[in-house]
Amino acid sequence: AIFIISTLLIFLLSATLFISSSLQEELKRSLRGESDFIIQKMRAGKATQTPLSWSEDVAKIRGVSAVGSRIYGKYLLPDSGKYFTIIGVDFFDEQVTQNLQNIIRSLDIKKFLEKEQMLVGEGVKRYMHKHHFDDYFHFFTPQGEEKKVFIYHALPKTSNLLTNDMILMPQETAREILGIPQDQASDIILNVANEAERDNVAFKLRALHFDARIIDKRDLQSAYDAYYSYKSGLFLLLFILTMSTFMLILYQRYAMVGSSDKKEISILRMMGWSIKDVLKLKLYETLFIGIFSFCLGVILSYIFVFYLDAPLLRDIFLGFGNLTLHPHFSPFIDGGILASLFLFFILPFTLSVIIPVWRIAIIDPYEGMK
Repeated sequence: AIFIISTLLIFLLSATLFISSSLQEELKRSLRGESDFIIQKMRAGKATQTPLSWSEDVAKIRGVSAVGSRIYGKYLLPDSGKYFTIIGVDFFDEQVTQNLQNIIRSLDIKKFLEKEQMLVGEGVKRYMHKHHFDDYFHFFTPQGEEKKVFIYHALPKTSNLLTNDMILMPQETAREILGIPQDQASDIILNVANEAERDNVAFKLRALHFDARIIDKRDLQSAYDAYYSYKSGLFLLLFILTMSTFMLILYQRYAMVGSSDKKEISILRMMGWSIKDVLKLKLYETLFIGIFSFCLGVILSYIFVFYLDAPLLRDIFLGFGNLTLHPHFSPFIDGGILASLFLFFILPFTLSVIIPVWRIAIIDPYEGMK
């Protein structure tokens, strides 16, 4: 029973840490390929379309190495409450972010641009297939006109966490479907070559337009880290409470040891075993159970998260939001956290057994036989 409960506790906590670490690492990789700053025009407290003329003002700032614009938006699906995230891409623009470059690098641009086509995420593909759109999809523009766009192929499954509800298409097609005029964009993006200049550039960007919101990539990273650290921290708190209760029960079990256990220790003492020998035996026995249950729990959680994609548990981190997501977690293990978890588990586990056994072992062997 002790072995099974210990394995289950380690399994649940390590699975939580694996999911959190994998998501954080995936987001870090994606943010590395994003632009350093995002500029959005605000109106009534909400982001609205940004004039392309702002790009010229931004380009004049010393230290800015690259400036571009993005076309994207949500396409709401009627009667379902779901939406597609449409991103318009200029496939010949060198300022396209690294993440998009990685996706379209293997794309046959000439074949893709032969007609109006799009790349769709796995969630989008499943939704369209469910509604019998296997080769194309009919969009409707803000003017109510129908727009037929063909499906080229699905985006890579390895990026499913980020691209599940995403559609990539040429900028002009995206502008037409989302209703974004030619002189405007969703936002302005820029890079700063010298990291030491970022704070200075951010100050100058805020001084350009009073209605501009400046989003720093570093702030996004901090927000993501705080979000997933908060969720894994809740699990850690629950683990501490459960572990403390388990150790208390374990301590009580050995403190209120039965007569048969007392006699066993007393017989060993009468056979010439010293208190040290008895403690050493119990220490080896406890370490064997603790280490084996810890290793088994970690192995089972690794299989559960990285091979089975953590059913049920993943929804706590990813939520039940838009299109159904079937993620594939990339294996990533933080060795420092795993080592801390081992020490936090094995030390109280061992002490909760050794202390009561020591209290019994110091009793006179003849007393223990009574």
